[in-house]
Amino acid sequence: MDSTDTAGWLIRILLALVVGVAGFTLIRLFKGGQARRWRDLRELLSRSMKRRVVLFLAVFATAVAVSILIPPSHLPAGWSGPAVTAMNTAWVLLAAWAATLALSALTGLVRWRYDMDVEDNLGAREVQTKVRILHRLIVIMVWFAAAAAILMQFERFRLLGGTMLASAGVLSIVLGISAQKTFGAIIAGIQIALAHPINLDDVVIVENEWGRIEEITFTYVVVRLWDMRRLVVPITYFTETVFQNWTKKSAEIIGSVFLQVDYATPLEPLRAELKRLCEGAGGLWNGKTCVLQVTDAGAESMTLRAIVSSPDASKAWDLRCLVREGLITYLNAHCPECLPRRRVLLQDTGRSRDGEP
Repeated sequence: MDSTDTAGWLIRILLALVVGVAGFTLIRLFKGGQARRWRDLRELLSRSMKRRVVLFLAVFATAVAVSILIPPSHLPAGWSGPAVTAMNTAWVLLAAWAATLALSALTGLVRWRYDMDVEDNLGAREVQTKVRILHRLIVIMVWFAAAAAILMQFERFRLLGGTMLASAGVLSIVLGISAQKTFGAIIAGIQIALAHPINLDDVVIVENEWGRIEEITFTYVVVRLWDMRRLVVPITYFTETVFQNWTKKSAEIIGSVFLQVDYATPLEPLRAELKRLCEGAGGLWNGKTCVLQVTDAGAESMTLRAIVSSPDASKAWDLRCLVREGLITYLNAHCPECLPRRRVLLQDTGRSRDGEP
């Protein structure tokens, strides 16, 4: 080995060490560095995302070090071709992996920027729904392109592609018939991402069940019901079937409470009590609607309807229960005679028990 080869090896070893130290430093920064900006970045990334980034940096540094230490041009003639193919495949996979991680990081940044935990989260829900669906679509396209790029490196697959083009017409018909539901679901997912008939955390009524949209994929939607059950619905359901969306434009909602009371019930004290209950409900009442009305008059009692407004559906349910319990307690305590009563009129016929006057 002459001095030129020795110098080349030393340079390659030095570069590999530099890459290794840089990768190790980045891994330390992601796992436990003390710099403030890196600490802020780590707080934005989830735990699983951090592990994926650390693993990617380790694999990337290893690939760079191997390509520097063992360049394909220095291998024997029989090994250089497969080595170049292997390195190109590794770089394609690493590029697709890096693109996937970047998309996941951007999605996480959008989730942090548009927080759905705030009271008025309609805009955040729309943005997150669109970003999550588009994220899945772009990831599929990235890995599909990576697989195509890897296969195109092999001459055998390029020749096979030319043969397959001859039967592309028949193949397209077969694929169209067999995958029409899948393509329809994907198109429905894109339509939902663009038109927003539903968003994440929307309150919906599906199959007579009350729940919130928990997850949206290309093929199905997961609805978290009020009792923590999950209702899995095909995504085409929301483009082909009528359903209720209580938070389409705003999370605010009006709830109603019905009471059956006697005709002698004083209404003004009940209205004052309803107002007091709403004002004492804290965040359950949004301060807009608090009305008590007589909506029906039956043969034996009249129907009172109290309507109250809340910031969202969950709080509306709690407020309705609170108002119902409070009004019933008030009636029992202050005017129990106003509760529903059945009146029976007894008339004296003027005859004795044996029928004599």
